[in-house]
Amino acid sequence: MKNESEWKAALTAEQYRVLRGKGTERAFTGAYWDEHGQGIYRCAGCGLELFGSDTKFESGTGWPSFFKPTTDSAVTEHVDREFGMERTEVVCSRCGGHLGHVFPDGPRPTGMRYCINSVSLRFEPATRE
Repeated sequence: MKNESEWKAALTAEQYRVLRGKGTERAFTGAYWDEHGQGIYRCAGCGLELFGSDTKFESGTGWPSFFKPTTDSAVTEHVDREFGMERTEVVCSRCGGHLGHVFPDGPRPTGMRYCINSVSLRFEPATRE
């Protein structure tokens, strides 16, 4: 684990604001909301594999949305009661970086929508063979 000075040195200012400060990027501005390539989405903080492109879907929200993480242990969920509402925050299970929120209005087979900040992710395109 890194201390806050190390996180500030390792991340861009926007990554630090979102991953460490639980911020949110503006809708339709992130690098991956309209990404359609095949590959893996990793945590921008620590590189942990979080979501596969095969679980990404068009939610119309302006943020990358997935119906499940790559493994049950990839993300951790916490109750978020900020801003006068109750939501479920999603964080990276390895470094604790804020990723976004999960909502029960996604597509089958899970019915879940993991609404994730692009800046919290690093996309690794699939290699062609």
